[in-house]
Amino acid sequence: MELTLPYDQYLALHRYKYLALYHALRAAILEGTLPGGTRLPSTRRLAELYNLSRGSASQVYEMLLADGYVQGETGRGTFVSEDIFAATHQETHEQPLSPFITNEGGASEAAEYGEPAHLPLSAWGKRLAVASAPARIYEDFGGEVIDFSSKGMQMVHFPYSEWKSALAYAGGKGGTLLESAGPPQGDEGLRRAIAAHLRITRGIRAEAGQIVLFSGSMQGIVLLTQLLLDPGAPAVAEDPGFHGIRRAVEVTGGVLIPGTVDESGLVPEDWNARLLFVTPSRQFPTGAVLPLERRRALLDWAQRHHAVILEDDYDSEFRWTGRPIEPLKALDRGDRVIYIGSFSNTMFAGLRLGYAVLPQPLAGPAVAAKALYEPLAAGLLEQRALARFMNTGGYRRHLRRMTRIYGERGRAFRALLASQLGGLFEPLPGDAGLHVYARWLGRAEAFEAFRAAALRRGAGFRDAGLYRVAPGAPAACFYFSHLDLPSIKEGMRRLKQAWDDVQNAT
Repeated sequence: MELTLPYDQYLALHRYKYLALYHALRAAILEGTLPGGTRLPSTRRLAELYNLSRGSASQVYEMLLADGYVQGETGRGTFVSEDIFAATHQETHEQPLSPFITNEGGASEAAEYGEPAHLPLSAWGKRLAVASAPARIYEDFGGEVIDFSSKGMQMVHFPYSEWKSALAYAGGKGGTLLESAGPPQGDEGLRRAIAAHLRITRGIRAEAGQIVLFSGSMQGIVLLTQLLLDPGAPAVAEDPGFHGIRRAVEVTGGVLIPGTVDESGLVPEDWNARLLFVTPSRQFPTGAVLPLERRRALLDWAQRHHAVILEDDYDSEFRWTGRPIEPLKALDRGDRVIYIGSFSNTMFAGLRLGYAVLPQPLAGPAVAAKALYEPLAAGLLEQRALARFMNTGGYRRHLRRMTRIYGERGRAFRALLASQLGGLFEPLPGDAGLHVYARWLGRAEAFEAFRAAALRRGAGFRDAGLYRVAPGAPAACFYFSHLDLPSIKEGMRRLKQAWDDVQNAT
């Protein structure tokens, strides 16, 4: 085993080599560089690494053993103590120790090297630090809680054998294609497959050259925002809306203009801006479908203001009733709409693969921007596998199967919400997607009390206030795609019990 320790730094402070090595090992253990349970080199190897006698190396281990930092196991070797690591890790994680603990006289040695340097961030870095997403957006309620927050799909329904076959095909015979690289815009075969899929399912006429692949749709949103928005320039985003869009605008240095959302989605206005983010097929988070007249109004606005519309179509693939209205991109005659899609919801969350269908004038700049971050395509094996999966009909069959399953779960959840908590929530209508948005009909204080009581009963859901810019009435997002019908029923039973607890406490 090779060890990298600040040995030379300690050697400048201590007279003897064995003391320098002792302090270097001790600091590495206390700071967590050598976690509990780490096997250390043999005394023979330690002596070779640091040009000591074997006796001196043994003395170092004996000192660490006497102080409780290591423990020896006969026939196995010397290991960092689990107990000392557990006792010190929290403190050292919050405030890392200086590598220079004390010298033989006990005086602090950190002063000889000065305080840690101040490392200034750029204006972009400072905006990024300020706009960091609140951790509670990604809250994890624990394994015992039936969680109506977003958790992806149940992999038991995923056609793994077909996907495994597609991966093998993508690697080439004998793995001959594993070493090959692809352009920054992504595998051409997948871009062709996406273009063909969108022509049939969404009515979007696009060529492979207009499509750029990203490591998830969020990467595409951020990169395109940087490409289109100057610092200080205004951009319109829905309120409530996807928090990732809000962060992209803030970090880029743009000025966010909250767009009003009602029961029909974004309300068109004559905004003084040249960039608009919108989710017309299924407004996030409310699920409202933007009427055709509003879609045309947005396109007229973009034409008048020479603006660009970024259309995020995040989960409209799963529609179990009715006929979808054409996306903005299909109605766009002025070439002003960017269409963003993702496979993370339709396939599985671990497949971080999104794409953008770009106006012709933006295709070149977008590829150049992507090449700056990723000169070669990332995840090329998965891209080729997905192209194979789509071209052989596996993706289409998978969507049909999951649409049926999600439709059953969505209808069951809505029925249970009405029967169990009908006086508490008013769900917005919806016939697609993976979650239900519901307005709270009571007081704000009662909403917070209900959320806390629900967790005590073992049920969690997402506070939709996380997606608002301006304060508003309480609402909840209930995700159901990852829960089977028995879990949905049990979760609703727990929520009903939680409300009974709130009422009994008042």
